Amino acid sequence: MKLNTEAKPYDDINITPMLDLAYVLLVIFIIMTTATVQGMKVNLPKASASPSLAQQTTKAITVTNEGRIFLDTIPVTMAELEQRLVQQKALTPEFPVVLRGDSQTQYQNVMDVLDLLGRLGITQVGLATKPLVT
Repeated sequence: MKLNTEAKPYDDINITPMLDLAYVLLVIFIIMTTATVQGMKVNLPKASASPSLAQQTTKAITVTNEGRIFLDTIPVTMAELEQRLVQQKALTPEFPVVLRGDSQTQYQNVMDVLDLLGRLGITQVGLATKPLVT
């Protein structure tokens, strides 16, 4: 028996395992990137470094316990409320309104405001409530 003592040096480097690893890592990165991007399609807001000069378009209507009505923070009557909402609708046809009613206010006062919003064709209406804490 003869032992092979002659150690023959390699003429080239075998890069197949390194390429296999690179392809596996590439596939993993592609899968992870697309997995983090998927989800519901929404129009994300755009941020800027400068403060916005645009006026806030969401209007808040508050009905107090005494039946007084406020548009944002300005006290108004029903006629003034209607006039100001018509003016806002002329400027911005689709603007959201949040209706805030005191828990002790008469139901009719809130219904009068909701009726006014319906007559003016304002469809984006939200009713503000406190979250239920258990």
